[in-house]
Amino acid sequence: MNLPPLNRAALSRMAPDLRPAVDPAELRTRIVHFGLGAFHRAHQAVYTENAAASSGEPWGITAVAPRSAGTVRALRDQDCLYSLTERRPGGGASRVVGAVVDALTMGPDTEAVDALLTDPDVTVVTLTVTEKGYHRSPSTGGLDISAAPVAADLAAVPGGPLTTVVGRLAAGLAARTRAGAPPVSVVSCDNMAGNGTVLRRVVRDFVRSSAWPERDAILDRMARTVSFPSTVVDRIVPAPGEADLSAASAALGVHDALPVAGEPYRQWVLEDSFAAPRPPWERDGALVVPDVTPYQLTKLRLLNGSHSALAHLGLATGCVTIAGTMAADWGESVVRALCAEVAATLPAGGPDPLAYTDDLVGRFRNPAMHHLLRQIGSDGSLKIAERWLPALRELRGRGAATPVLELALAAWAHGTRPGAAAPDDPAADALAACWSAPVRPAETIRALLRALGAADLAGDDALTAAVADRLPALRAGRVEI
Repeated sequence: MNLPPLNRAALSRMAPDLRPAVDPAELRTRIVHFGLGAFHRAHQAVYTENAAASSGEPWGITAVAPRSAGTVRALRDQDCLYSLTERRPGGGASRVVGAVVDALTMGPDTEAVDALLTDPDVTVVTLTVTEKGYHRSPSTGGLDISAAPVAADLAAVPGGPLTTVVGRLAAGLAARTRAGAPPVSVVSCDNMAGNGTVLRRVVRDFVRSSAWPERDAILDRMARTVSFPSTVVDRIVPAPGEADLSAASAALGVHDALPVAGEPYRQWVLEDSFAAPRPPWERDGALVVPDVTPYQLTKLRLLNGSHSALAHLGLATGCVTIAGTMAADWGESVVRALCAEVAATLPAGGPDPLAYTDDLVGRFRNPAMHHLLRQIGSDGSLKIAERWLPALRELRGRGAATPVLELALAAWAHGTRPGAAAPDDPAADALAACWSAPVRPAETIRALLRALGAADLAGDDALTAAVADRLPALRAGRVEI
């Protein structure tokens, strides 16, 4: 059956509960977002649309894709509309989202992106570019200026083509300060501890390392006119597939080439340090707080930490999805044991760890979710450095036992072997090389930890031995709590 395409003209033929919460024609670009993936479209865009609808303010988003020109074309063909389906245990619920008013590709549309970054009407810039998009040095935490894409961008400024989001953003903010445009808030929505602090540092590192003659003046003006609030974002959004396309088409009566799906649960916690006007996201349930750290660490160490553990353990034992790991006899035990183990590292002032863990078990068990382990396990070398290693350091520094983190680390190590059907990882070759020499397994674990920039943990003989002792059971496809 050939269905008409999703676009603005099709909205009038839909039931009111299927349409966007606000008329997209009434919005204009006031937010620039880097990253056009499913998570942004199922999370920040939804909060922004609902905030615009409840306030009557025209908060529209122009989304900038770092590379995905095909996604940009497909979205523009649909007047930047797309559908969101909430995967509920009793069945899905779909509607169209209209918060995105334009879409650009960072390279070909450089002039348009730069014009928006200097536009006085744009007062918020947001990012979902994943951890690797920040090009951080494992040893310093700052910008890795030796990374090939960053070095190429630094060589290209002041006027050449830029390929990294950090470089493009730094150049746009520099131009904004030169133009004397109003203040702006730059908001990271990626899963990193202190994501606002991280983003501020890499952007400033880029400016500091650039060839701009007035770079010191730029840094001074940025310090006064650009803020980098930290945030916590939470919604499980699996990579969309054919089933999502079919479900959206059936619900809407139109063909949506870019549907997204997510769990019913969503959360957004933002540091109250904005330099400029922003949407009233709290009207849709977002929390604006003085310090996001308690929420951030709870989410990173409990939800993201157990997510990564389930992913790497599940891949080692033949599972495919998170729901599949929870159906295994070890799934719930791993989640509860890991959360209990790391709860002692969480500061006061955040969610109750026990209640949070109960919620996680229910969310992970949702039979309507088909969150692929390979998606969650991708970029593991970057993710576990944020999700596991800080808690591991803190616990071992106290002399506390860390058996579940050791098990999770062993599962990740198991997947780095040469020839293993592992998820994508930017450090895959370096990790595989750690297995090349015929040494004791503990030495391999030591080398892997050093490759993560965790020389301190690599020097913990008891830890490396304990992780190595877990490998035989995992090779046999067993998870032993």
